[in-house]
Amino acid sequence: MTLSPPKLVCSNVWKLFGARASEKFAAMGHAPSLEQIRANGLVSAVRNVNIEVRTGEIFVIMGLSGSGKSTLVRCLSRLIEPTAGEILFNGENLLAASNAQMVEIRRHKMSMVFQHFALLPHQSVLENVAFPLDVQGMGRTEREARAREMIALVGLEGREESFPRQLSGGQQQRVGIARSLATQPELWFLDEPFSALDPLIRREMQDEFMRLQSALKKTIVFITHDFDESIRLADRIAIMKDGEVVQCGTAEEIVLNPASDYVREFARAVPKAKVVRVSTLMAAPGGRETQGDIASDKTIAEAAPRFRQGATALRVIGDGGRPVGHLLRDDVVALMLGD
Repeated sequence: MTLSPPKLVCSNVWKLFGARASEKFAAMGHAPSLEQIRANGLVSAVRNVNIEVRTGEIFVIMGLSGSGKSTLVRCLSRLIEPTAGEILFNGENLLAASNAQMVEIRRHKMSMVFQHFALLPHQSVLENVAFPLDVQGMGRTEREARAREMIALVGLEGREESFPRQLSGGQQQRVGIARSLATQPELWFLDEPFSALDPLIRREMQDEFMRLQSALKKTIVFITHDFDESIRLADRIAIMKDGEVVQCGTAEEIVLNPASDYVREFARAVPKAKVVRVSTLMAAPGGRETQGDIASDKTIAEAAPRFRQGATALRVIGDGGRPVGHLLRDDVVALMLGD
């Protein structure tokens, strides 16, 4: 499979808080330990992070509270200044951009959704969604037309004149999402956007988010502390602890091959069948009788019902519709019982 090119590259990024942090960091060398950092009266929020976010993917950054994930995403958008490192957006170093250039990049190429919706209470849904376009200087007719498109996209058509206080939490978050999409950003940051919602509404918003992504194909950096949310949404996941990225990979790679005890604890409760792909478990094609076809990118959990209906083997179909292997009932049962 051909990988898409990176939209955002983060190399050796550090963020330390404290007096003269940049000066002290330079004096400590390129990779100071936590002990060195603390001995210099500094607090480390992000430590030597290296990640690439590919064009069109959902890249999830997850970790417990205090792991550094929200600080990292603010460094990536330069809402706060990294202490050291390099951040490339479309191949250009954001840390070399002037404040005025960053304002323009954020207005036209980046967008962000926070956990708290931050809607303007005195403005209608239409006015809230159109607000960033007004900041850009877009004329009223054009910006309202764009805003109406975004409102319809998130399923709130007919609520254009409502005020935030008249909406449910899920509806308010839809307005926040519509507003963030109005500028048609290349890069979309979402910082725990659904964590303040009730579980049922949260699930609905995850469904809505996936629907939007299937239509828009945005490059997304999504922050969460919820591993179930990560494996549901992510193309790839970076897990953070104490400011470091301790593992980065697909949900399948992380669940099957956790890099540390910390990662293993995150993955422990996840049934392997939810993340393991048919392509991983399939056997080589051979002289077996099969009872139907299954796509190679489906999960074992999606394939399992076919075996409950009596199948003993399924033919696995890869890209281009060609057979690439067989999925055997005994292998599926062994994986599921192994959980």
